[in-house]
Amino acid sequence: LSKRPCKSKFTRERLNTNDAKRRYRRGSFSAGERIFLMSKIAVVTDTNSGITREEAKKLGVYLLPMPILIDGNAYYEHQSITPKEFYEKMRAKADISTTQPSPADLMDLWEEILKTHDEVVHIPMSSGLSASCATAQMLAEDYEGRVFVVDNHRISISQKSSAWDAVALREAGCGAQEIRRELEASGLDSIVYVGVETLEYLRRGGRVTAGAA
Repeated sequence: LSKRPCKSKFTRERLNTNDAKRRYRRGSFSAGERIFLMSKIAVVTDTNSGITREEAKKLGVYLLPMPILIDGNAYYEHQSITPKEFYEKMRAKADISTTQPSPADLMDLWEEILKTHDEVVHIPMSSGLSASCATAQMLAEDYEGRVFVVDNHRISISQKSSAWDAVALREAGCGAQEIRRELEASGLDSIVYVGVETLEYLRRGGRVTAGAA
């Protein structure tokens, strides 16, 4: 367990994960509770979660934009390119690929956050889909127990749900280490089904063979 037990500073009873989620979604945490808890633990996720900048602000989380390479130029999701612009370039058959955030970008974000927070809970996309999780775990080793990287095998809406859960647990008084443990324990409790109009980009990314496409 982390140094602080998973128990609200402002309540006497211990709150389990579901209690925390219900309290958060009902909005039953006071403004004082929210400010105190948010000042201690920062929740970070990336734009693979589908969270927009506006939603991130409302959630009280930090959002790491994922880089996209289009015709050799780097763009950052929700920062230098909108979803509408992305799909327009895709329909125009631009050369599109994805890559993980650079270590420098990730560390710069963490270091800026740690100026005002005690701990960081970082929720990247699934380790089974990208090396970005492993990279974050390796980098976190240099932060002396202040950065906790969650590997709970999530992507898209399920990753977004993890961010909601992390916020709820934070506001229930859980420390970063305990939040990571709770999220990883429930990591396989979610299934995502994906439908695509074309297999072309899955082929380019090596997800399916040319014969299958």
